[in-house]
Amino acid sequence: MTLTQKVAVVTGSTSGIGLGIARALAGAGADVVLNGFGDAAAIEELRAGLVAEFGVRVGYHGADLSKPAEIAALIGHAEETFGSVDVLVNNAGIQHVAPVEDFPADRWDAVIALNLSAVFHGTHHALPGMKRRGWGRILNIASVHGHVASVNKSAYVAAKHGVVGLTKTVALETAGTGVTCNAICPGWVLTPLVQKQIDAIASTKNIPEPQAKAELLGAKQPSGAFVTPDELGGLAVFLCSDSAAQMTGASLLMDGGWTAQ
Repeated sequence: MTLTQKVAVVTGSTSGIGLGIARALAGAGADVVLNGFGDAAAIEELRAGLVAEFGVRVGYHGADLSKPAEIAALIGHAEETFGSVDVLVNNAGIQHVAPVEDFPADRWDAVIALNLSAVFHGTHHALPGMKRRGWGRILNIASVHGHVASVNKSAYVAAKHGVVGLTKTVALETAGTGVTCNAICPGWVLTPLVQKQIDAIASTKNIPEPQAKAELLGAKQPSGAFVTPDELGGLAVFLCSDSAAQMTGASLLMDGGWTAQ
């Protein structure tokens, strides 16, 4: 599989799942535009490291994806700097945990804005160019929570269910155009977001971190192992391949058996 001469924009790609996917796409030959927050020097080191390792062009844009105008600027920057956006990976996300009756309205709005609305805005701006060129891949990083719910995660679950629905709609609207749209739905991945939940379990129960990890996995993920960003990157590359040309509107679970129970 080669993605040479293709350009990929990966949101939330300065760490975690997004970085794993960006690395995999670069490894397949795609030029990559990174996006995310972090120390400027560290991000530049990351960008330059990817260039050196994979021999592709790598850019960075610091768009705040909670702001629609900045999403438009991100896609515009990629098109102007690299010539196109052929692959869009809508990955950026945040989490807030609280019972519905205690869930702060501002946190609900923030989670929906980044985890759902940003997926729409990115797709809205990238899709015309993909259709014009007759080829495109939109990959939405949803979650196992796009299929099942967990307590105290109303905004996250609502957003991820929305992403799965949006994926299906875009797939229908782009059928026959050479553009596909699919959702990847991971279970537990050891990202900074999940590490916060592990830390909270360890603190609340006064137990060591390894035990907290085991409790987190044991409650939901029968494999007893975290999904890795590299595994998700491999799936992303496959979905960009010719072998997946007729896969569209799919919601692909990589959850260690979570939803098999």
